[in-house]
Amino acid sequence: MRTDESTQAPQDCPKAAIRARAIALGFDAVGFAPATSDGRRREGLARFLAEGWHGNMHWMQGTAERRADPQALWPEARSAVVVGLNYGPARDPLDALERPMQGAVSAYAQTGRDYHDVIKKKLRQLARWIADTHDSEVKLFCDTAPVMEKPLAERAGLGWQGKHSNLVSRQFGSWLFLGEVLTTLDLPPDPQEHDHCGSCRKCLDICPTDAFPAPYRLDARRCIAYLTIEHQGHIPREFRKPIGNRIFGCDDCLAVCPWNKFARRARDSQMQTRVELAAMDLADLANLDDAAFREVFAQTPVKRLGRDRFLRNVLIAMGNTDEPAMARHAEPHLADPSPLVRAMAVWALSQLLDTKGLALVAERFAAGETDPDVQSEWQAALASPGVSGKTVKDL
Repeated sequence: MRTDESTQAPQDCPKAAIRARAIALGFDAVGFAPATSDGRRREGLARFLAEGWHGNMHWMQGTAERRADPQALWPEARSAVVVGLNYGPARDPLDALERPMQGAVSAYAQTGRDYHDVIKKKLRQLARWIADTHDSEVKLFCDTAPVMEKPLAERAGLGWQGKHSNLVSRQFGSWLFLGEVLTTLDLPPDPQEHDHCGSCRKCLDICPTDAFPAPYRLDARRCIAYLTIEHQGHIPREFRKPIGNRIFGCDDCLAVCPWNKFARRARDSQMQTRVELAAMDLADLANLDDAAFREVFAQTPVKRLGRDRFLRNVLIAMGNTDEPAMARHAEPHLADPSPLVRAMAVWALSQLLDTKGLALVAERFAAGETDPDVQSEWQAALASPGVSGKTVKDL
């Protein structure tokens, strides 16, 4: 984060005033970068898409050209004011993995308010002030348009993209939300931050699903954050056990970063951890209907997931508890209206019940199942060694 005006700027340059205004509005980091294309990042994005590593995030292909160049998004833009809002958690996110009966929610979704709402409000105030005070045009962005925020933040001096592809800050570790104001003002850029990862590869080695084919390269299709949040359908079987009790996102590669020794707890009360979101029993979550789900997760990013995909994740976590008593909370979902939920209820029960128990449940539910994906889950469950020797057709 730049706190001085080290570049050779004219005395009437508004950088210092803009920086001071952003800090006064509650942002923790502020930097300035040219609103131009970064050729190296453009090539990286093209390679990422060509490999198909974006999974079912098809919108990334449709916006690739604009995403690679801010001026393709807005030709009049000359400078980017990049801001960061600290959301440093109250405790190490890895601690949640030691409580398998509770669902682990990514730190960014445990905050008091959805960060989109908080940052947008502050950005609107900042953008309006820049436009009025410095007679310029502005556009603001916070994960709402095809802007490559992390490379832009790196160029503005806020941090660098680590080997896990996320932004790392020397002042705030892994925990910065980003936002941008593009402006027609021609502002001198801040010095770009450089890579300080060195030989460290902790973020790569901790990944439960081996989502990093190489340093600085992410295959989102294998990433637990993608699988539990962005992925629309059934989660492939190979990833279900590694997901553990993670029901919304994954912080492993962020939390293990040594630069977090300089991180600090969020100062904005809206960004501080809500205790109830950090320790939620899987049994209670499994019993949420749609109305209760919306109430519990109001004003959080989790709400956008929707009840069906959320229960998909909860049922996978329940199957990973190795606690047979959890089966009574999973079994009712075999009659759920959503095939996505029913399929994961089958899988959870296949992990929790013994041979006799699973066979008895199958006799009651499997034969009447009409969805092919759920039928496939039943076939896989009943084909497991020592279950019963029966298939769905035998029931």
